[in-house]
Amino acid sequence: MKILDRYILTSFVSTLFTVFIILYFIFILQGIWLFITELAGKDLDFFIIVQFLLFYSPKMIPLVLPLSVLLASIMTFGNFAEHYEFAAMKASGISLKRAMQPLSIFIAVLALISFWFANDVIPKAEYRFINMRKEILQTKPAMAIAAGQFNDVGAINIKVDKKTGEKGQYLENVTMHIKSASGYDNKAVIRSVDGELASDNASNILQLHLFDGNYYEDVVPKSTAQMRKKPFTKVAFEKYTMNIDLGALQDDGAEREEIKNTYHMLNIKELTYTIDSLETTLVSDRNSNMENMLLRYNGIYNPYNFKNKEATKNIEAAKDSIKEKEVDVKGNALASFSEPMQGRILQSAIDYTNNIVFNTESNDVATLGQIKKLNDHYLALYEKFVIAYSCFLMYFIGAPLGAIIRKGGLGLPIVFAVIIFIMYHFVNTFGKKLAQEDGIQPIIGAWAGAMVLTPLAIFLTLKATRDNGEVNFLGFFSTIGDFFKGLFTKKQPVKEEKQTVE
Repeated sequence: MKILDRYILTSFVSTLFTVFIILYFIFILQGIWLFITELAGKDLDFFIIVQFLLFYSPKMIPLVLPLSVLLASIMTFGNFAEHYEFAAMKASGISLKRAMQPLSIFIAVLALISFWFANDVIPKAEYRFINMRKEILQTKPAMAIAAGQFNDVGAINIKVDKKTGEKGQYLENVTMHIKSASGYDNKAVIRSVDGELASDNASNILQLHLFDGNYYEDVVPKSTAQMRKKPFTKVAFEKYTMNIDLGALQDDGAEREEIKNTYHMLNIKELTYTIDSLETTLVSDRNSNMENMLLRYNGIYNPYNFKNKEATKNIEAAKDSIKEKEVDVKGNALASFSEPMQGRILQSAIDYTNNIVFNTESNDVATLGQIKKLNDHYLALYEKFVIAYSCFLMYFIGAPLGAIIRKGGLGLPIVFAVIIFIMYHFVNTFGKKLAQEDGIQPIIGAWAGAMVLTPLAIFLTLKATRDNGEVNFLGFFSTIGDFFKGLFTKKQPVKEEKQTVE
């Protein structure tokens, strides 16, 4: 490796490492803020919190890495241009294109690493992260109840004055309010001197044992006189056991999230297999729904089903006999029935139609849910390739842009990097949402941000390598806009004017 290549590579790598650490720390803080309600005041060990964030942090790589490459590229090449190092290179016969070659190889290696990370590390970390949220509640049930305050646990509101024990499982002065579903039924309050929490790792049920307390419950009065007395029942107990579903303790529904977001935990091979199964199921369900609809419309006879050949022959013979008798079915068919019978026939037809409409809408909702699930898996598959490509994209935007603006440091480069990355992230998010709702193809939704910024990368690279530092961004975006406008605008036919000769 030449000295110049080593110098460019070390300058870029040192900047990239510094920027990556800073941005990674910022995004991790964002994650702490998102899950602060699950971590704060829950008596968690420091090691558990670190492990919790460690499993959460890999999913930040797809956001942090492209932004780090973009900012490091602008800063590095902007610093070279600002200190006239590019001028010295050009004087020695080294072009910008030649200066970018060693970093292009490094970015290619970085893209392969990011692809491996997205395919292997992130799915495993996502699986451990989601299941750890459930395991924390099972192994440390006291985490669900903070001392000195009321804690909402599903239909129960509980407060304890003090928690003791190695895991905080022993409770003192327990007060519980059991909320009714409607708010107007019987309301119960439980007070006890002591309590104990117990759970089994193999079960989602948390047992709460209460000792030496009283159970109070309001009695719904049947008259105004009884209402004025405010009756209630009181039962004293030595031991009272309650079973609490741990699913109610999970604010974000970790168990439900594990079912819905399974595609985040799969690699390419597993995603491909799952997508094939989902497509087969979707086609099978659609065909089944279509057959059911045909059976409903055509009664017991389905012209597309020829399995029962004997029944088909009998139906065709009945049709022929009706034709031979020349039955007249013109006019009002209901006129031959009595008025009560007409009402029953019409009501039966209305019920039959409503039933068909209801079944059709139900099938549409079920099919749409299957399509959304299938699109989510497609997006998860394409995102693994988008992460690798985004490293190339951000490098070929940042490097020529830094050489053009001729500014290093943390000023102007950050402004350009933030603007470009926000544009990229916004288009990506918008495309994914559209693809999830089946508005566009998943491959277009996943690659939307890359497709929008790729022309910008080509434009800036050509400008910088041709030593043309004047960049008209307004003209560039105007050209792109005219291109897409021409695709969606129909050409008007040219009218020929007839000239009259006098």
